[in-house]
Amino acid sequence: MEVVQIAAIVLAAVGALNWGLVAIAKFDLVAFIAGGMGFGEFNAFSRIVYLLVAVAGVVSLTAIPELR
Repeated sequence: MEVVQIAAIVLAAVGALNWGLVAIAKFDLVAFIAGGMGFGEFNAFSRIVYLLVAVAGVVSLTAIPELR
């Protein structure tokens, strides 16, 4: 489970960086990587990435008790 938690934390961090870019520069890195789309546009690949980031955020929460 540790490997899954580490992967989830890394993916959640990537998602956090993407949201930071959205806030600072109105630039959606996931949309750009998923096909050079504009801000707020999405396709099947970008939806999968967003879903994986969401799941990673939830899985990352399971690592909190281990930090004590």
